[in-house]
Amino acid sequence: MSIIYVLIPIAILFVMLGLAIFFWAVRSKQFEDLDKEGFSILFDEQQAQAKTAAKPETQGTATAATDSTEQNRRQQDDAGQ
Repeated sequence: MSIIYVLIPIAILFVMLGLAIFFWAVRSKQFEDLDKEGFSILFDEQQAQAKTAAKPETQGTATAATDSTEQNRRQQDDAGQ
């Protein structure tokens, strides 16, 4: 029974610590834009592809070989999923 005198203050400290961390996160605006990071994962690849498509093919065969290697890797990734 005497252990409860130790466990209750420890539990109260954990709750206070959790609340302090939560309020710090709210004050530092950690919860302001939750969708931004999720969408950035989706749009980064599309922006990179748009930049690649917008470049003229003046760099020669090295660029073409790199592009075909990159396309093969993407196809393998898609097939694996």
